[in-house]
Amino acid sequence: MLWMLCLPNASLFLLLLPCFPAQAGGGNEQSTDVMSAWEGSSINIICPMNDSQNQMGMSLRAVRQNLDVAYWTKEQPPSVNPAFADRVNCSKEGEKLRITLHRLQESDSKIYVCAEMLKIKDRPKVIYRKTTIVVVKALSREPLEQSPLHANPAQGQSVSITCVLKSSPEEEKFYLLRAQMKPGIVLSVSNLNVSKVSPAFGNRLEYSREGNRIGITLHKLQEQDSDYYICAQDVKGSPLLPARGTMVLVKEVEQACQKSSWNFYALLMVVALLLCALVCFTLYHVNVKKYFQKKKPSVVYEDMSYNSRRNTLVRTNTYSRGE
Repeated sequence: MLWMLCLPNASLFLLLLPCFPAQAGGGNEQSTDVMSAWEGSSINIICPMNDSQNQMGMSLRAVRQNLDVAYWTKEQPPSVNPAFADRVNCSKEGEKLRITLHRLQESDSKIYVCAEMLKIKDRPKVIYRKTTIVVVKALSREPLEQSPLHANPAQGQSVSITCVLKSSPEEEKFYLLRAQMKPGIVLSVSNLNVSKVSPAFGNRLEYSREGNRIGITLHKLQEQDSDYYICAQDVKGSPLLPARGTMVLVKEVEQACQKSSWNFYALLMVVALLLCALVCFTLYHVNVKKYFQKKKPSVVYEDMSYNSRRNTLVRTNTYSRGE
């Protein structure tokens, strides 16, 4: 870290960084972000800052490798580690420090922390603002195996993810990460003995291990669980080893019901059309005309005029008889 010793604040910062634990409370809570990218691309790491007179500087560090990537102060321009020369840009945006890593390499897969040095009561203190897990996926090879590549369960169902790790050294850490919609750590296992599950999943996650194969099952999935899940192995002295990942897309119950309703309505329409065709076919082969024609009523016709004439002819004139 001789590259930073030319800066007085940076020198003091490096000496203090291992000595002060992370502070919590009062806006100093740590947060974790996860970023996934392919080799050759770029990412932005945003470090929140306490823009006050007590601020002395901000550093982006790789935790496990004890490596400082960049250091920024108000008085001087940003300083970048020679290992990241021409690949890192720093810019202050309000109360945030944007650090851009260009032309990513597989070795950039690390756990980074934003560490801010403040001067409080004439004593410097280091506060860890945010942790960022960077997963750089190699184009040439896959360090870890993960299956399935995608899953499309419905709400309330489960999905199982299988990860195959490399040979296990004594000191290792395994992660299941979310890297798109809600970036964060879903599961972390230290030495594959002590586990920590994200509160978002609580008792909805279970995992098991057989040799280097780890099985993770997420139960009672909800729509907000849709995300890109990546297995990663953190081996001391090596970059973070990622897998290709699993895209989980949880189907909405309403969509499933709506689809079922449309299928039901379509079935009813087909049945109605068949019935209509059957009725038309039947009517075509039946003489319908006789059922719809008006029937002539059976009428007995009697010529009443004839009877009237007959009575007239038979009647005799009494006066004529007397003659």
